[in-house]
Amino acid sequence: MENFNGINRFLETSDFFYTIAVAMDSTYSYVSPNYDRNFAFQRGTLLGKDFFVTLHPDDIKICAEVGQQCFSDPSRLFPATLRKHDGQGGYVVTQWEMQACFDRDNQPAGIFCIGYNITEFVEVQHRLDKASSQLDEIGFIQSHKVRKPLANILALSDLLSENSSSSEQAEFLKLLRQSAGELDQVIREISGKSA
Repeated sequence: MENFNGINRFLETSDFFYTIAVAMDSTYSYVSPNYDRNFAFQRGTLLGKDFFVTLHPDDIKICAEVGQQCFSDPSRLFPATLRKHDGQGGYVVTQWEMQACFDRDNQPAGIFCIGYNITEFVEVQHRLDKASSQLDEIGFIQSHKVRKPLANILALSDLLSENSSSSEQAEFLKLLRQSAGELDQVIREISGKSA
């Protein structure tokens, strides 16, 4: 636990990182000021409270699984993404790294955790995924739904120009074919960029 005290002192005034320790009885044995500022919500401090009071109920299982991993390999840090109450009925998304800690007699003392808020990152990623999906749909529409009628127009203009009786009609068909060809090229370029 002494190793973690230095980290706690170093990050004590951080506005970005949270440091906490959860004792073997599932209560907070250490809570950084930034963690309390963000998750205590006028309850004073979370120190001594059950760790799960800040969590989305479905994420308690994640903590249990990661905790087991920490004690199975105490030399490693293990990641966890957890949702925490935002104090307004919603949740923020946090990213954590956790490691088992031991007392002076080398007995398990709990889990040390360092984390930060990734809500904005997750929201941006969600918007990018949605935009990517929309681009895929646009690409599909362009390459399959728009190109088919355009191909039909091109083929019909070829047939009409072969059977054209007047030079004026042939000129109109030539312009129609040229415009359809230009549109076909634009669609190919757009489809290539969205693929």
